[in-house]
Parts: sequence; C-alpha cells; structure tokens
Amino acid sequence: MRGRILIVDDEPSIRLAIRLFLETRGAEVTEAGDCVSAEREFGGASPDVAIVDYQLPDGNALELLPRLRALDPTVPLVILTGFGSIDLAVRAIKEGADQFLTKPVEMPTLAVLLERLIETRRDRRRSAAGRVSRSREQIDPFRGESQAIRSLAAQASRLLASESPILLQGETGTGKGVLARWFHENGPRADEAFVDVNCAGLSREFLETELFGHEKGAYTGAVSTKQGLLEVAHKGTVFLDEIGDVDPQVQPKLLKVIEERRFRRLGGIQDRQVDVRLITATHQDLLQAVEERRFRGDLYYRICAIAIKVPPLRERGSDVCILARSFLDEFAALGRGPLVFSPEAELSLRRYHWPGNIRELRNVIERAALLSDGPTITPEGLGLAPRPQTAAIETDTSLTLEELERRHIEAVLAEVGGRVDAAARRLGIHRSSLYNKLKRYRAEPSES
Repeated sequence: MRGRILIVDDEPSIRLAIRLFLETRGAEVTEAGDCVSAEREFGGASPDVAIVDYQLPDGNALELLPRLRALDPTVPLVILTGFGSIDLAVRAIKEGADQFLTKPVEMPTLAVLLERLIETRRDRRRSAAGRVSRSREQIDPFRGESQAIRSLAAQASRLLASESPILLQGETGTGKGVLARWFHENGPRADEAFVDVNCAGLSREFLETELFGHEKGAYTGAVSTKQGLLEVAHKGTVFLDEIGDVDPQVQPKLLKVIEERRFRRLGGIQDRQVDVRLITATHQDLLQAVEERRFRGDLYYRICAIAIKVPPLRERGSDVCILARSFLDEFAALGRGPLVFSPEAELSLRRYHWPGNIRELRNVIERAALLSDGPTITPEGLGLAPRPQTAAIETDTSLTLEELERRHIEAVLAEVGGRVDAAARRLGIHRSSLYNKLKRYRAEPSES
C-alpha cells in the first residue's frame, strides 16, 4: 500500500495497532490525538487518507471534517466510532466523510478500503494534472539509429530508477519535454500524476500561484483556496521547462521544495509536505546565468545532480530522414493517403541545418503533407532553404577525397564558431582525431 495515512484517535493503543498493521503493508503513517493536532498534522503531512475517531477530547469528527476539507478537499476522510447509528452515519456523509466504520474494525477490511480510496485520489490527481492516457510504447524520445541518440538512450535507461533531480539541456525543439515524460512513464512513479509547467514568460505572481497554490484572500481576486501543482503532483513527477526563466524571487521557494520537501501556499502560514520527482529543462547556459546572478548557484547545483545533454537534430545524421518518414506516415494516416519522399527531398532534409530541431521538422513535414498535390514529396514541397556551401562541396566531383573532407571540416567549424568540441561532436569523431586532421590541413581552430 503506497500512501501516507493520518490516524486521529485519542486512544494511543488503537493508534498503535492501526499504525503497525498499515506499516507492514507499506504505508507511511502519522498520528494525532485531538482536533488541534489533527489540523496541524493534516496541513503539514498532506496525507492521502485520514482516519478520524468520532469522539475526540476537544471536539468530534463532524466538527473537524469541515476544517480538514478547507485545508485540502481532495483527501478522503474515514470516520471510526464505537457508537455507530444510521443517523450518525448519514450526518457524517453529509459533512464530507467518504466512509463511516464502526469499531472494532477488521484490519484487512480497512486495508482494502484505504487502498481503494488512495487509488481514487490518485486518479483525481491525474485528471487535475491533465494527464493524457497513453501507452508507454507511444512515448519514444529515442527514435533513430545515430550514435548520438543511442548514447542518450543508454544514459537515460541507467537513470530510470533514480530519484535525483534531472536537468535536461539542449536547444529548443530537441524533445526535452518528450524525454521528461518518458522518464516518468517508465519510472517508479508512473502510476502517479505528471505535471509539466513551461516557466518561459510567466510572471512571478502567476508562476507562484500555479506551483504553490494560494489561500483564500491571499491577494485581490483570490476568492477561494487554490491547490498548487506541486500538491497535484504529490508522489508523481514535476517537469519545469525553461527553468532558467524562473523569477529570482521564486527560486528560493523551489530550493526549499527540493531540499526540505516543504512549501507554503501564498497567504499561508503552514508548511506543507510534498513528495515529487523533479525534472527540469533549459536551452540556456545556466552556469553563465549563475555568474551573472540571474540564477541562484545553490539551486543550480541541486537541480543538476544529473545533467543530460539532448543532441540537436543536425548532429543526428540519418535520424532526420527516419523521423521525417515517421511524421509523414502519421499525417498520411489522417486522410491524405500514402505519401513518400523523393530521393532529392531526403537529400534536402539531410542538408538542412534545422535550427528549430525536431519541432521544426515536424512542422515542415505537416505543411508539406497538407499542401502536396501528389503522393511524392519533392524538395520544392518541403520549402527548405539550401545550404550553398555544403551543396557545393557535395556536388563538386572534381575534388579529391582529402580535399572534400577538408572543406567539410572547415564548413562545420565555421557553423559552430570554430569550437573544436562542438565540431567533433557534429562530425562524429573524437576531439583528438579532429585536431590531427586540422594539423594536417594546417587549419587554426579556436579553443573552447
């Protein structure tokens, strides 16, 4: 039984018996002996279910239920009583109880009930997170056969069981969001909610209320209590895209979530516990942002416990055509009928630089499929601007193989600003091999 359960009863022996039984089933249990401590534990522990004895030293369950509902209306509440009656059961259900049980309760029956309530709440969190039902096989961020994508797949597979924060680095459109969802769907939290937030362009106020929620009256317009996405994702995964754009005033609150698994709603005075797997992504150089004091250094070193570089499409060779054919089949299935690329079109796809990466490729193929007059997509149908320098090298058959290689290396170096590391990755060779070739060609690279 995966879940956090709060037991509210003024009899320590009853609390102990229920606690020991539930802990043997894998549950995480917290306790309270009266209404005051119940509210405190409920607000701080964020339980998945609360079991409340009817009669407590400072009140009863019917008085306590509305106060607990105000703290979090999504938590199922179970009332236990030694003096059960139909009238009391009806009143309890009207006040918001999910179940009403009479003592002594049979432990196996209680366990089945709690598991069902936890699963129901889990389903609600998925719905609130906008989680789209899909099979895991549909999420494939590793489609292709290049060395770059095979290395990424191998690295990601080794990290599936990890609970450490992951930072996905790479250019816009490379598929960082798809990879984040793959980590969730194939990891130990797959049955829980996946919440993704694109932080780019969000104001501090909007991002704060989305992530942390707010209490009623926290600011003008806060007419009711709002649950934050961190609470929605409890036990699941939070993906913060473009983490580099998070307002500096929000960054300390994120750091507290990572380090202490606690936060406060806007306008709230009570810490709330949350258990989430954090995945972040950025196309920015966060170290430079740290040096420029735009991003907190302590937050950077916490989110980059595991850093993964997602390769740009131009470094993936023949994967461009593999992905393009996949997209073409997808759009053809929408009613256009079978579509294929001409050999010249595939050559154009491989020559193009793809500054927008996979997102741009998908858009290009969709446009070509919709506007195509026939079953064959031509270079004209793709509408891509050629790369003159590369085209000239590839079509000049008078060049020797060595001269062709030299010109290609020079072209790649020019595109990456003379950076040897980046050029070596693009060419698919080791840095030392590239240096040897440059020395032979007497080229002068820049250091990076």
